[in-house]
Formats: sequence, structure tokens, C-alpha cells
Amino acid sequence: MEDLTAQNVKAIAGLDAKTRRQTTRADRIAGVITRFCGSMAFVWVHVVWFTIWIVWNTILPAKRVDPYPFSFLTLVVSLEAIFLSTFIMIGENRQERMDERRSHLDLQINLLAEQENTKMLELLTKIAARLEVDADEDPSVSVLKQATRPEKLAEQIDQSIEAAEKIEAST
Repeated sequence: MEDLTAQNVKAIAGLDAKTRRQTTRADRIAGVITRFCGSMAFVWVHVVWFTIWIVWNTILPAKRVDPYPFSFLTLVVSLEAIFLSTFIMIGENRQERMDERRSHLDLQINLLAEQENTKMLELLTKIAARLEVDADEDPSVSVLKQATRPEKLAEQIDQSIEAAEKIEAST
């Protein structure tokens, strides 16, 4: 079992490494910036920067570059916010693409496992018949032996969501 799980972990790590190799330089730069912006170092840099800026422009007798109400500081911080939000969105878009790919992979693996299970039930039913064991005692076995139809399941999910939304809207 450990060999099988190790093989699966290695396969997924290989897929992740391939995805990282396909990342553009711009995405990598945006990732570095986003990771830094999400750190305490970023917070402390800003605390120090704002403190120095405010002290320089209010308390110190030196020439004031940006006197109170700090219009230039406001401009710089606004521009920084625009760029940071853009970098964060780039990172989130990249993460969404990776999540969609993983979700699709999960779906394909689950469908394959379902097909394998259906085939095993068919074979077990044939073995039971050969051994003269009554396999029809459990009615769910005949239902489970039927092939899963993803489009039918998606339709049922959509109907269930619509029904829940109608109930929620009426309350």
C-alpha cells in the first residue's frame, strides 16, 4: 500500500512541477510580490515607512516634502494599492487555473473508478451465478451495476440547486 501511495504522491508532484515549469515569468514575479505582500515583513516595512514619513513631515525641522494632510503619501499609497490588487488578482487567476485542472483530474479519476467498480460488480454477479449464489437479494446491486451517467448526475445537481434557491427565495 505504501508503494502505491508513494507512486501516487510522486505522480501528483510531477504534475505540480510541470505546472510550475509552465508558469510565465510575469506570473512568477507576481507570485513573489504577492507572497511578500502577504507577510508580516510587508506590514513592518509599511509601519516604519509611514512613521518616518509622518515624523519627517510634521516633527522634524527639516524641509517638509509632503506637509499634513500628506497628499503625496496618499497618492503613493493609492498607486501601491492599485498595483498590489492587480498582483493579487494575477495570483488568484493562476491558482484558479490550477484548481480547475486538479478538479478536472479528480473528476476523470472518479469516473474511471466508478467504471471500474461497475465492471467489478458485473464480474462478481457472474461469479455468484456460477457458484449458484443468489445475487438478486439486494436490489441496490442491480442499480449499482448500471453505468454512471455524469450528465444525468449534473442534471440532478442542477435541479436540486434550483429547488433550494426557490425555497430560499420564498423565505
